[in-house]
Parts: sequence; structure tokens; C-alpha cells
Amino acid sequence: MSPSEAKTPEWKTTIIVSSSLQNHDTNRILSGQQHRVRFSDSVQSGAFIFPLSGTAFLLVDPQDVLGHLEESGLIERIQTFVQVHRNSFLLLFAPFNGKKELEILSMVQRRFFGSNLRILPVRNNAELVKGMLTIAKATSKPHVDLIRDRMSVARAHVVESSPVWEMLRDLL
Repeated sequence: MSPSEAKTPEWKTTIIVSSSLQNHDTNRILSGQQHRVRFSDSVQSGAFIFPLSGTAFLLVDPQDVLGHLEESGLIERIQTFVQVHRNSFLLLFAPFNGKKELEILSMVQRRFFGSNLRILPVRNNAELVKGMLTIAKATSKPHVDLIRDRMSVARAHVVESSPVWEMLRDLL
């Protein structure tokens, strides 16, 4: 079997999930992919934490935001999350882009512009899981080194094949 045909081993990790999400569909998807899901009462409600990659995700469903946005406590909840987690992502669960979803997205973007919070709108549980796993895998230790090495090789290739670089080489 050639190296290109060799199947890469599946990536599996441990995920600490808020006990408030114990019955959420994402847990069944994550468990079905053989990830170790651990529930905790000590993490913020709606949080998924990937300890090996240092990333944390907060799930926000606009349907759970009752009344006026500023009075709902959402801003304080996100603010606390951002203060606790250095590498934080907000998962805005919006199956469709209605007025309320766009209002929440706009308000969160304005309020947290320039912070370390990244916003990831998701439409369904499959997108939610795929987005979390992609980010967590890309930031986990063995994979981040591999990505860094590949980027270095790509950068060297671009520099070597650059017409500007060739022109400078010819001048010297």
C-alpha cells in the first residue's frame, strides 16, 4: 500500500460539556464518532471545552433569548465566557436567518469587536459538530505542528517560484 493510500487514523479527543447540554443531539453525534464526552456542572451553561486544543465553544440559540436582547443576560453570559476562555468561539445556532437571528449576530459582533471571541453561525447540529471538531483539531498539538510545517513549505515554494524573487536573483 502506498503512503497516499494509507488511511489516516481517526482523530479522537476528550470534550468537557456543560451538564445543561446532556440531552442535546450533539452529544450523540460526538459519542458516535468515538470522542470522549465528559459532563460537568462546573463549566458555563451551553459550553463545550476541548482541553487538548485549548478551545472553548459557547452554544447560543436565539430562540432561548427572551424579550429585549440587552435585558436577556446574553451579553453578560458571553462576557464571562470570553474572560474565562482565551481561545473562545460563539456558536450561534440559527436554522434560518430571521430578523431576530440577524439582530443577535449584529449586536454580538458590535459588542465584542476586537475581543478574542470568534463567531461561528451554524444551521444544524451536524454543522455545529463539524465546525467545533475542525477548529479543535486544527489547534490541537500534533496537528498544529503539522499545519505549521505545511504552511512553511508552501511559503518557501511560493517564494522560490515567485517572478519577483527570480528577478532579484538575476540582478545579484
